Amino acid sequence: MSEFIAALPMYDWPEVRAEVDAQWVGLRDAFRQKGIDAPQTIVRLNGDLPPVPGGIHDADGKLIAPDPATLPPGELDFHKLWLHPALLFAQTCWGPMELGLSRHVQVVGQPSYDAYEGGQGELYSSALVMRKGEGPEVRSPADGGPSLPLDLIRGKRFTFNSLDSMSGIIALTRDLQAAGESLDIFASRSESGGHRGSIVAVAEGKADIAAIDCESWALARRFEPAARKVVIVGWTGRRKGLPFITARTTPEKTVRAMREALAGLAEQPRIQRVG
Repeated sequence: MSEFIAALPMYDWPEVRAEVDAQWVGLRDAFRQKGIDAPQTIVRLNGDLPPVPGGIHDADGKLIAPDPATLPPGELDFHKLWLHPALLFAQTCWGPMELGLSRHVQVVGQPSYDAYEGGQGELYSSALVMRKGEGPEVRSPADGGPSLPLDLIRGKRFTFNSLDSMSGIIALTRDLQAAGESLDIFASRSESGGHRGSIVAVAEGKADIAAIDCESWALARRFEPAARKVVIVGWTGRRKGLPFITARTTPEKTVRAMREALAGLAEQPRIQRVG
């Protein structure tokens, strides 16, 4: 049994669990070919995480997270997963990375978003969605710049997945600031708990607009009926997509081997090697 854990939680919708599992199998086998003791399966719940008696500490010995064994076993706390000392491989977001996570992990690589409108290589953008009939549909700008319909969104109710989300709120905040505006352009702001929840809130009239990253939007078009009731009215500018990370304590030799494995998978559309 591997001493490591791995997870691919960011696009792990119930409808695509088999696809996510298959993605991990490809990564796992590539890692094992490089001599890495990659785990057989990914974790999806707090209860899957190995206990850390006394809690999780940083390099200076400061307690930064409780023992995962004390967390609700049927849920998954992303932040505790990312901080786990046994983490070999997982996805995160540049929002939490900028807010301090980067001190405790190492970046291994970046995925490719070429398969999605709004994506280009390791860059992705968010679709601004509103209910159909409330604004004209727009395509993703070819130059990757932001496309913000300021007059249309002014005074609307904005919903977002979480405050630390680059795609859900931080990117839009920065693009608005570059345009001389702020989140005060909206009449109100509410937290939905997830991109899927944001789409549903807009479709049901509980909010007027949301920013949905381009891969989540592609998933919603496949599996979320509420997506048929909304339309893209704008885009945030392209930024680096979700990074693949490993624990800060993962040996340099292992990190190097994972990067080599990712480079070997580079011809596959979802993986790119980090520079």
